[in-house]
Amino acid sequence: MTETHHDVYSKTIFGFLVYLLTDFMMFATLFATFGVLRHSTYGGPSARDLFHLPFTLTQTLILLVSSLTVGLGGAFAHRQQKNKTLILFGITFLLGIVFIGMEFSEYGQLIRQGASWKRSAFLSAYFTLLGTHAIHVFLGLLWMIVLIIPVFLSGLTEASVRRLSCLRMFWQFLNVVWIFIFAIVYVIGVSE
Repeated sequence: MTETHHDVYSKTIFGFLVYLLTDFMMFATLFATFGVLRHSTYGGPSARDLFHLPFTLTQTLILLVSSLTVGLGGAFAHRQQKNKTLILFGITFLLGIVFIGMEFSEYGQLIRQGASWKRSAFLSAYFTLLGTHAIHVFLGLLWMIVLIIPVFLSGLTEASVRRLSCLRMFWQFLNVVWIFIFAIVYVIGVSE
């Protein structure tokens, strides 16, 4: 039984890693597009004019803490500690909500300033890259709800631990992508 469980777990994790590689290729393409178009402002505002690093640094720290909480939640799931798993995934969910709220707030502020995706190729690439990341975070939050409810009701099963492991990898992948967004889009953009 243990060998079968290990085999199913390994195949699931491997399959999910293949999926993450396809997501990685998509984000790599979006980063390359942004890199080519980052100076194509056509007289509109540039990154230096639009972005405020302290706000984005706060977003980054929130997402990094959520990476820690989801990792600990996954570790407690493997140890069959239901309450700690629920608490840590709950904290991760709340941090994700704060992050996505801050991101939408920034989008709204940019659009109110007239810096929408229609203004320039730079802003189109910016909104495409960050919008794709935001959609992934939003889907991760929905996925978290879908997985946590059965754990709350029925406890930690082999299937739920396997699914939470995939969610944990997905969430940490999004954090790695955000680090690149923070460094390339915001830090380099503001310093140019």
